[in-house]
Amino acid sequence: MTAEPTALLRTPEGVNALAAAGALTGGDPLAAASALRSAGVPPALAAAALTQVDLRRRAAAKFGPDAERMFFTRAGLEQATRAVVAVRRAARLAAAGVTTLADLGCGLGSDALAAARAGIRVYAVDADPATAEIAAANVEALGLADRVTVECADATTVRVEDYDAVFADPARRRAGRGRVFDPRSYSPPWDFIAALPERVPRTVLKLAPGIDHELLPPGAEGEWVSVGGDLVEAAFWCGPLAEVPRRATLLSDRTDNELTGSGTRKGQVGAVAGYLYDPDPAVVRSHLVAEFAETVGGHLADPEIAYVYSGESVDTPFARRLEITDVLPFSLKRLRALLRERGVGRLEIRKRGSALEPEQLRRDLRLSGSAAASLVLTRVAGVPTVILVKP
Repeated sequence: MTAEPTALLRTPEGVNALAAAGALTGGDPLAAASALRSAGVPPALAAAALTQVDLRRRAAAKFGPDAERMFFTRAGLEQATRAVVAVRRAARLAAAGVTTLADLGCGLGSDALAAARAGIRVYAVDADPATAEIAAANVEALGLADRVTVECADATTVRVEDYDAVFADPARRRAGRGRVFDPRSYSPPWDFIAALPERVPRTVLKLAPGIDHELLPPGAEGEWVSVGGDLVEAAFWCGPLAEVPRRATLLSDRTDNELTGSGTRKGQVGAVAGYLYDPDPAVVRSHLVAEFAETVGGHLADPEIAYVYSGESVDTPFARRLEITDVLPFSLKRLRALLRERGVGRLEIRKRGSALEPEQLRRDLRLSGSAAASLVLTRVAGVPTVILVKP
């Protein structure tokens, strides 16, 4: 959706079309479009309303009740910061004394909205005219126009020195090319992004979870965030905003948990024990596996594999705990015989440090039977190993 359909949806006719489209969701899209046209809604407006209602439904997982009033594009929704992450970030900025913020690459406005609600005045820019227009519509829809100014502008032209802090979320997608993994291909370019902490010490950079630790500015904090077990972003907190070298933040419906440490420690190595702990991806990407292992009295069985083993059964929010029943060097023939003996017809396969493809292995095992089992493909002291587990 571009700015033009969004503008149409904000008119009285558009508001009515959205309401009518909302009442028709969940059924046949063609029938819904036909019903809107029969009610006198112009085809273009009907299509925009049905698309927006569908996007709002999808956005509820990221934005909660706010999604019902906001405007989205498919690409913008996919890239937008989840509200729970933006709210937590805004609270941390406000607690650090930030009162004005330059939001560079604001997208649909998730972080700007959260910062405004935390009492921060925000100047938000996006280089794409349609995206900036939609961000402005969201600011107005949520009643925050007195705290957020949105403009279509090149981030590199903003006088960031006029603000207490800078939040930068460089675009990591290119039209026709999809996701961009090389920071040098970000927009704005990485050289500009990396220099922001020198201009405004209190800078936060939102980046892809796979960002190289070597790109952390000197003295900055690297934070990796997961929501419900899904790794969603990395954030570099610079200057006075840095509190620890590395942080893994796990957000869920029930509670929030943080693990901190140096990010450089090496975990102790020992034998496979009674329980295998599969750390949350935020723990793994923040290089805090050694710190996590300490919390469960555990160790690694291979110095390069982020599985933790312990003889203790410890409840932890930072990993999934699996009880080990069998450990054997990988052998397709031996594994097939063992699973056939136990009547296993349904098999969950997870892996770390193995070149085997789970689906191909499942076919090669020729499973039959009514029992279910779970196994882990990994390495132990460099040796390809199969570990059978149960939750």
